Amino acid sequence: MTQAETQVPRVAVIGAGPSGLYTAEALLAGDPTVTVDVIDRLPAPYGLVRYGVAPDHLKMKSVIRALVQTFDDDRIRFLGNVTVGEDGIPGDVLHEYYHAVVYASGSDRDRDLGIEGEDLDGSVGSGAFVSWYCGHPDAVDLTPDLDRAGVVVVGAGNVALDVARVLARPAEDIAGTDAHDEVLDALRDSAITDVHVVIRRGPQHVKFTPAELRALAKLDDVEVLVHDDGVLAAGVEEPDERRMRQNIESLTAWSQDPPGAGGSRRIHLHFLRSPQRLIGENGRVSAVEVVRNEVVDSSVRATGESETFEAGLVVRAIGYSGEPIPGLPFDDDSGTVPHEEGRVMRGGEPVRGSYVTGWIKRGPTGVIGTNKSDGAETAASVLADLATLPAPAHPEPDAVVERLKEYGIEPVGWEDWLRLDAAEIQLGAERGGTDRVKIAERAAMLKAARA
Repeated sequence: MTQAETQVPRVAVIGAGPSGLYTAEALLAGDPTVTVDVIDRLPAPYGLVRYGVAPDHLKMKSVIRALVQTFDDDRIRFLGNVTVGEDGIPGDVLHEYYHAVVYASGSDRDRDLGIEGEDLDGSVGSGAFVSWYCGHPDAVDLTPDLDRAGVVVVGAGNVALDVARVLARPAEDIAGTDAHDEVLDALRDSAITDVHVVIRRGPQHVKFTPAELRALAKLDDVEVLVHDDGVLAAGVEEPDERRMRQNIESLTAWSQDPPGAGGSRRIHLHFLRSPQRLIGENGRVSAVEVVRNEVVDSSVRATGESETFEAGLVVRAIGYSGEPIPGLPFDDDSGTVPHEEGRVMRGGEPVRGSYVTGWIKRGPTGVIGTNKSDGAETAASVLADLATLPAPAHPEPDAVVERLKEYGIEPVGWEDWLRLDAAEIQLGAERGGTDRVKIAERAAMLKAARA
C-alpha cells in the first residue's frame, strides 16, 4: 500500500528544537493534509533555544514566541518525554506508525582537546557546562566547582564567550533570567576572579559575532583584557568580511583602553595560544600549561614557548559532534548522517522514509535562523516523496501512544507542557524580576506537567 491509498500522510519529527519545529512548520505549510507528531525525549519543547542559549541572552530566547505558533495548527501534536532509540522506542518501530521519520536530534557530543590531563575532574566540555547553567535535566548533577579564582575556557566562538560572560558577570545579573535556583546559588558563591579565554589563532581570525564580543564590554565590574603579543598594535591586514572587521575594531580599541578597567573580575582574551596539558592536583585540574603560537603561511604552529594559568575549572568550547542514530548510516569524521537534500543515504541510495534536518544533517554550524531554510529543504524532500512511501501499518494517531506504553513511556502532551510552563512562570513571579524560573529536574518537570 502506498501513501496515495491512505487518507492522511503522517510524519514524525524527532526533536522539538528549532530545526525540528521549522521542518514541521514547512511540512504543514506544504501539504494541507499532512499531520505531524513532534517527538522529544524531554518533557519540554524548544531544544537548543531553551537549553543552549545562555540565560542572559533574553533577546535570542524570544524566538520561542515564533516557534510556539507552530503548535497553533491542529494537525501537529507534541509527544514529549519520549526517547527514540536505546532505552526507548526503536526508530524502526516508528515506521509502523508514520510514512516518514525526520531526525532533528542535533549534535550534543563535545569534541576533545586530545591533550594530557583532559580526564581530570574540573575538565568539562562546553555542551555539558552550558546544559548545566541552562537547567538541562541531564546536567543537574554536574555541579561544577567554582571555588578557585582561575578558569580557562578554550575556544574562539560564541559559546566560549557565553561561558566566560556567565562566569564573570555578577550573579545578581543572572537572577533576572530563567536560571534555576541551584545555578544561581553556585554563581553567588563563586570564587572566580579571572576567566582566561584561550584562542588558537590571532585576533583577525576569531569566529565571534561582533554583538557577542561587544557584550563583554557591557558587563558590570568586569575588566576585559586583550593579550595578543602586540599583533593589533603592529597593525593587521583588514579582513574582507565585515563581521571580522568589526571584531578587529573592538579588540584594537580594547587593547589600548580595556573596558571595565579596575573591575573586581577579569576576562582575559589570550590570542595565539593553545592548551598543551592540564596539570592536576589530587585528581582535579589545578593549572593549564599553554603554548604560544605563530602563524606562518596561514598555518598555526607552536613556538615552544609556554606559560601556565592557574585554574580549578577548564571548559573546552571547540565544537560538537552528533551521536550515531541506531539503524542509520553515520559519518564519524563530520559527526553527521549522510544525506542528499535531507534524504538519508546509504551506499548511494536513499533510506526510504528516513530524513534528517539541523545539526545532525549539516553539522554544528550556523545560527538559529539557519534551521529555517535547512528545515524547508528537508520538508520539501519529504513532501516530494510521500506519494511513493509505504503507508504505515498502524496509521491511527492513538496507535503510537499505545505502543509507547509497551516501552514504559508515558508521553507529555502539549496541555501537559502548558502546565509545566505555568509552573515555571509562577516561580518567576515568586522570585521577582524575571518571567520564569526553569524547573531542571526531570521528576519535578513531570510532576508539574501532570499536576
